Amino acid sequence: MACVLPHGVLFRGGAEGHIREYLIKDRNYLDAVIGLPANIFYGTSIPTCILVLKRKREHAGNVLFIDASQHFDKVKTQNVLRPADIDKIITAYKTRTNEDKYSHVAPLSEIAENDFNLNIPRYVDTFEDEEDVNLKTVSTALKNLEKEIQTTDASIAAYCKELGIDTPF
Repeated sequence: MACVLPHGVLFRGGAEGHIREYLIKDRNYLDAVIGLPANIFYGTSIPTCILVLKRKREHAGNVLFIDASQHFDKVKTQNVLRPADIDKIITAYKTRTNEDKYSHVAPLSEIAENDFNLNIPRYVDTFEDEEDVNLKTVSTALKNLEKEIQTTDASIAAYCKELGIDTPF
């Protein structure tokens, strides 16, 4: 069975937390969690996910996490999964392999360590390193901007003097 649900069911506590724990720890039904892009269904812009549940799982010792939230095409005001995006999800599901920034096979022990929280970013790292800032380059650029500002201010002051207007600076 595959259920389309809002992302909140993956991490909210209370009754939903108990249901997750029961489905994973007690029944071992959860086979995969697939994160979909936001705004993919008409009438709602929230991000959604697909939970794949199976009674007799071939891979009973783990759960597959797929983050397909960044793989879509924007068509007017709606996000759409392209055939290539769907194929990528299906291939990742069938092969059950770890793919950097896309999929992760989590052993049940890892899920238990996370208190049965299924929030996809806990399992699929999509963090992008930021480029290092060169302070010398930034400092030089700021000094050049300051020189341009002074030149512009001098030009404005000359025009104001020519027009007989007091300069604002």
